[in-house]
Amino acid sequence: MPTIVEKIPTADEIAEMADRGEDISKFFTGDGKMKPPLNKAGIQSVNVDFTPEMLHELDDIVRKVNISRQAVIKMYIRQAIDQYYMAKKAMAL
Repeated sequence: MPTIVEKIPTADEIAEMADRGEDISKFFTGDGKMKPPLNKAGIQSVNVDFTPEMLHELDDIVRKVNISRQAVIKMYIRQAIDQYYMAKKAMAL
């Protein structure tokens, strides 16, 4: 009896399926590894120390939103910087 081989869709095809509202969860096993971004000119790395409690909270958020720790940290720092400038501008009025 011949074996039927299921075609693996491309990333674009999976994106189109998601746009149509189809369930694409079967294509994501959670077994992948996060890769660091490529080192680009103008990007600097910094080390930040976190308490175990903060790290636990951060990891909870990471699991819920399914993005890397680094992405969550960048997102919150960007948000805090934006709030700082908005408050500074409001105080100048």
